[in-house]
Amino acid sequence: MTWTPARAHAVAESCLGDMGDRWLHVQAVGRSAEQFQKRGYDVSNAVIMSAWLHDVGYADTVANTGFHPLDGAVWLRQQGAPEGVVALVAFHSAAQFEAEERGLGVELARFPAPDQDQVDVLTLIDMSTSPTGERVAVNERLAEILARYPEEHPVHRAASRSRGYLAESANRAAKRLGLADARTGSAF
Repeated sequence: MTWTPARAHAVAESCLGDMGDRWLHVQAVGRSAEQFQKRGYDVSNAVIMSAWLHDVGYADTVANTGFHPLDGAVWLRQQGAPEGVVALVAFHSAAQFEAEERGLGVELARFPAPDQDQVDVLTLIDMSTSPTGERVAVNERLAEILARYPEEHPVHRAASRSRGYLAESANRAAKRLGLADARTGSAF
């Protein structure tokens, strides 16, 4: 079966639909990517599919290592998802930083690096969407992540190390799409 944004949405819903706030977040990210494309912005179908699937690694049926970008990418590859989508899921929102913190850098490196412009757009959308699906500034989202996890947690350490990278990635996408500064204001 061919992978389309509609199929990605259905797969995400089947995996995450009963996960409360996680599903609210994913729905908002997926819908934002779709809306960008409908409004004529340069947002590929790969970005839209990745927006729907970026957190699929949290699903009980998919989780393996406890590192959702890697688990999602492995599972999506097994499902025959396009390699561009697999790469975007594997590396979404600076996953390489958390992979290092978890000792999973070698495993993540088995996936090809995604197109930078595409990962920037996915980062912009993901990092400007709260855990419950509201639109937030990237700096606000990063502060929320740091507050949610204790300092010794790999997510906190990775977010601390990657916050500049994430803010710049999101801002590059916002600039390229002709949107406001994503770091301190709502880009869209």
